Amino acid sequence: MKAHERLIVALDVKGPDEARTLVAKIGAYAGVWKIGLELLFSGGAELARELSAQGQKVFVDAKLLDISNTVERATANIAAMGAAFLTIHGHDIKTLKSAVAGRGDAPLKLFAVTVLTSLNAADLAEQGIDESPADLALRRAELAKKSGFDGVIASGHEAASIREATGDDFLIVTPGIRPAGADADDQARVMTPTKAIRAGADYLVVGRPITQATDPGAAARAIVEEIEQALV
Repeated sequence: MKAHERLIVALDVKGPDEARTLVAKIGAYAGVWKIGLELLFSGGAELARELSAQGQKVFVDAKLLDISNTVERATANIAAMGAAFLTIHGHDIKTLKSAVAGRGDAPLKLFAVTVLTSLNAADLAEQGIDESPADLALRRAELAKKSGFDGVIASGHEAASIREATGDDFLIVTPGIRPAGADADDQARVMTPTKAIRAGADYLVVGRPITQATDPGAAARAIVEEIEQALV
């Protein structure tokens, strides 16, 4: 992949018009557009169809987790939208295999969410989980590969161990990316683009450092250039 193809821009904005403006400003500096829950419930589904019809790659960040029948049918509907990527919480094989069944023969890539980058060990303990974020992410990545998933969503801090355990053909999408000196915002486990790529990440998800920049296009270009240098 070329460097720009590895950049996923999170369109975490209020509505489709604002998202379209960002897409126009960023243009070819992004390889994938992520539409998450905020935008999905304000016209984002139609925007996903629109961008897909234009030949753009769309990442529907739905983070599905429900009974098997619901996950399977929801996945089938999202595949029919023309989406390129979809997220499912990687809690158990039953949920993961339901998504695989729902995808069928569609080219939709399935990614299991391992541990949200906003969570730390104390947050997991509050949920009754006595594993560290790193151990839990690795275990869920192995479940995802066993279930037939294309890859996982994991922080840069877990990317190296997941890469070692799952091999080079298993994709790692890393959110919580912050350029050096940027605010962490509500993220707990952040990493710079260079460190994430060198740790084994295939794709980087970047939101506010680009979308809230004075010049989103220039901000995206700077991250793509950093990715290029990290790949060298």
